[in-house]
Amino acid sequence: MSATAIYPDLDGASVFITGGGSGIGADLTEGFLRQGAKVAFVGRSDASDFVDRMETETGNRPLFIQCDITDIPALQSAINQATEAHGPITVLVNNAANDKRHSTLEVDEAFWDWSQSINVKAYFFACQAVIPGMKEAGGGSIVNFSSISYMMGNAGYPAYTTANSGINGMTRSLAREFGPDRIRVNALAPGWVLTQKQLDLWADPDSLAAHLDRQCLKDHLKPVDIVEPTLFLASKASRMMTGQAMVVDGGVVVTG
Repeated sequence: MSATAIYPDLDGASVFITGGGSGIGADLTEGFLRQGAKVAFVGRSDASDFVDRMETETGNRPLFIQCDITDIPALQSAINQATEAHGPITVLVNNAANDKRHSTLEVDEAFWDWSQSINVKAYFFACQAVIPGMKEAGGGSIVNFSSISYMMGNAGYPAYTTANSGINGMTRSLAREFGPDRIRVNALAPGWVLTQKQLDLWADPDSLAAHLDRQCLKDHLKPVDIVEPTLFLASKASRMMTGQAMVVDGGVVVTG
């Protein structure tokens, strides 16, 4: 990972990341570890090798808890376990998501419920679980990952874009409700970040060229490009930002 800005208040902070063992999430875990944070993360697949590698490369060992975030009691249990290990969570990064492609006419009720459960329901209940500890700690920061997909009006995954839009609404409501407790809640909307999954499934040359043509900045986004904005939103450098949606997409969409 290239050098990033240092945020002294993240040193020793208790951080919880969903989906922190692969894709963008793995870079987020590494980014917080390099800040000196106490990082716990969940994921469905075993991440023992990643944990060992992070300890070797950063000198800071994360806590991995294997968990399917759609199992809300298991997610709540993981958050409790992280709290016992690292103290009250003061930074929550809701990163895990699934943008499985689908068309409207093929969606049945089971698929709809599955998509909402991973892409927005788990976010809400993770927020709910960390807020009492943040209150006790005197504040905290929640970063909810969304996407520019719904802003672009993209077809091909309507259940996913519905959840993305819902994340923004939830973010703004929680920011209003818990602002008096000094709990900040912001959304981060990446553009097309070329994770290995994206490269394997959808990033064919024509699609890449077409998307790059839409960007103002003519470089494809990599997972590391999302780390610094997340660190900023997590840290006191953004202490008066809440209820906002930060877009990091190379200049595809324009907001405001």
